[in-house]
Order: sequence, then C-alpha cells, then structure tokens
Amino acid sequence: MKPGIMEFPKGFLWGAATASYQVEGAVNQGGRGKTVWDTFCDRKGKINNNDSGERACDHYNRWKEDIKIMKELKLKSYRFSIAWSRIFPDGEGSVNQEGVDFYNNLIDGLIEAGIKPAITLFHWDLPQSLQDKYGGWKSRRVSELFADYARFCGKTYGDRVKMWFTINEISCFTTMAHDTDYHAPGGKEEITISNRTIHNALLGHGLAVRALREVCAKDSKIGIVENLVPPWPVIDTEENIKAQQQAFYDMNQVKLFPLMTGKYDEKVYSHQRVRKTAPEYTQEDMEIISTPIDFLAYNIYQGPAIRAAENEFGWELVNTPKGHPKTNMDWAITPKCIYWAIMNTKHFFGDIPVYIAENGMAAQDKEEENGEILDLDRMEYMRAHLEMCGKSIQDGGNLKGYFAWSLMDNFEWTKGYSKRFGLVRVNYRTMERTIKLSGEYYRKIIQDNGV
Repeated sequence: MKPGIMEFPKGFLWGAATASYQVEGAVNQGGRGKTVWDTFCDRKGKINNNDSGERACDHYNRWKEDIKIMKELKLKSYRFSIAWSRIFPDGEGSVNQEGVDFYNNLIDGLIEAGIKPAITLFHWDLPQSLQDKYGGWKSRRVSELFADYARFCGKTYGDRVKMWFTINEISCFTTMAHDTDYHAPGGKEEITISNRTIHNALLGHGLAVRALREVCAKDSKIGIVENLVPPWPVIDTEENIKAQQQAFYDMNQVKLFPLMTGKYDEKVYSHQRVRKTAPEYTQEDMEIISTPIDFLAYNIYQGPAIRAAENEFGWELVNTPKGHPKTNMDWAITPKCIYWAIMNTKHFFGDIPVYIAENGMAAQDKEEENGEILDLDRMEYMRAHLEMCGKSIQDGGNLKGYFAWSLMDNFEWTKGYSKRFGLVRVNYRTMERTIKLSGEYYRKIIQDNGV
C-alpha cells in the first residue's frame, strides 16, 4: 500500500464519458438524420443563448486527436454514445454506412490506444422521424425499433465492444420532456403520457438486452444507466440509516425497482407528487423489463439528506441550507450520497456489480494567463466522491468502475455552452483542447489505482 493513498481493487475500471449530441457536432455530415434535439434547439428561447449541438466539440472530425488526449490521461475506458440517426437516419429502414464506419473507426482507434470502448446505445437523441411517425417513446413501436437498432449495433460492433449500456437516464427524455417541456422532444402533456413513455423506455431497455444477448459474445456485459435519487442519512444513527433505506425504496420506484424486480409498487407510485398513477402494463411487459442484466450503472451528482420521522413515510428531507457548497449548476455537493447509493444497491439487489457512469462538477473555470485551468474545486469534488467510492468497496459494496463526467467541456443541453464539466477544456472558437488540473489529477489517480 502506498502511503497516503486509498487503493482500489486490481482491475478497477477508470474511464471518462461523453454523449453523442453533446460532443460530436457534424449534424449535417456523414449522412446523419435529424434528431429531436436538433428540433428542440430550433425552438427560440429553449436553450441558453439559443445554442445548439450543431458543432459541439467537433468530435466527429477530431476523434483521433481526442483519443490521443484519452491516452495521455491514461484512461482505461471511454464511454460514448452512438447517435441512432447516424446508423439509421430515419430510425428504421436503410442503414447509413458512413455512420457505421465512423463508430467502427472510433472503436478500432480506442482499442489500438489500449482503451476499452464502452457503448451507450441511447443518450436522448431520438431520430426525429420516429417522433414524427410514431410519437416517439409514447409508442411501443419505438421500443421494438430500439431493440432492432440494438441488435444491429451488437452484431456490428460486438466482436470488439464488450461493455454495453442500453439507455441513459430515462427520466430526462420522458418526465423532463413531457411533464415540464424542459428537454426534447418537449411539450406539456397529461401525466399518463409521461408514465407511458417511462414504461415504454423500460420496455425498450428489456428488449434491447435480449437483442444484444442474441448477437454479442458471451463475455459481453450489459446494463443500464439510471440517474437514481441517492439519499443519505444526515447522521449515521441506526434509525436514520433505516429511514434513508426506505427513502431509497420510495424515491426509486418509478424506474430502478421495476427493472430490477419486475414489479411496480402502485402504492408508492401513487405517492409520487407528479406521477399519480402507475402506467398500464401486462405481466409479459414486466418480465421483459426485468430481463437480467450484468451490472447497474449510476449517474450521481448530488443526493438528499434524510432523517427518521414520525410520518406515513418514516423519513423526511433535511433541507439544504443556503450557504451549503454547490457546483456551478447550483447542485449541492454531497459526497456521502455516492457511498449510500452503492450500499443501498447491495441491500436491495444483492451483489450485482455497480459502475458510476457519470460523476463530476460544473465549475467556473478560469483560464490563467499561461493557458492553465486550475480547477481545484473540480479536483476536490472528485477526490471527495472517490474517497466515498473507496469506502463503499472497503465496506463490501461491489463497485467495479468509475467514469468521470466529462472527458471534455461540451454542449450541456438546455444550458448550452454556459456550463463546463470537462477534465479537458474546449475553446469553442478554435476547438483547441487543454487538459485541466483536474485531468492531471485524474491521471495520477489512474496511475496509482487509488486516491
């Protein structure tokens, strides 16, 4: 053991992540079809400064340069998403070979650099034609087409890619789209519509898992990325720990528990203030949704503090005070939530492997006169959360890997280019990349296999 370092298990997977619409750009290049995010960005006033992902980080044209940076950072894995409309411009039908080739080249380049490719099949950028033709995830037909797309990707890339994430953060293209008009495809609709899109996305996940199993190598690992609500006990007393376990159960009934247990808890579902009732479903649906997976992956940025309470739930939120440290997204910095997410997973679901698929911080990066980005705040955010990750492993949690969000600054959805999460700075005028202090720190973590 190295002095002053919390070591991680041998083979721990250190990576960084991006998403296609946030980094690729080249929306009219290489035969790519239009997506719901292209359309959403066209709505004036929906995105900060009316930005869009039209150019983003130009990763589509600069992927070779970006792999060199990943290699310099000593990354063991790169988690990226495939743009469905680069493979099937209309979401179904004819295949776009240019899009297929782009990802083939990216995968081969990563492997040549000694970096394990990890693919997310869907990170919100639904082909616009599927929205127009079927109503997007309102339709079970899109769930079926997603499985067809997954099968094609598995068959095409599965000889080299052994780690698959089906869907990233279901709530962000269902609830946040159809309840609040905050994300694509947008629109405020009846709550039953949002419930239906969640159910169909879960169904699409289960169908995709089955499709990938048909065509991928037997040693392939398949899971899903969930932005769960990760509560933590405000003080580690026995009653508060039990209270936060109940909160974990109650707060994650909509997506996480159905896909792991094959059941909706309709009593708990009815307590969700914005969801009211569970969606319509069949027993066959639930069997598909709960198709066994190889791992759970979580995107974790913050979580609510919980204490025991004498009410119908047995718990209550402890409000975050005004002066509590926050990120540049105005998210509270709560490292303990990542520890308890891992431990609660073991409590409820047994020893299933867990990956942190995203964790990181938007910071007010300032470029020094010599060009350096001394993002000490992001560095310390990473340190604090990784210490909690290490503690979870010491206490029996089955954490297998960590992907920093994000490899580089990028298009931050409705925030446009106003928020920076990257380990690497992107100059959006020149597209120049600069490794930040946090990137140098992460490289040291990877080299030491510890914090």
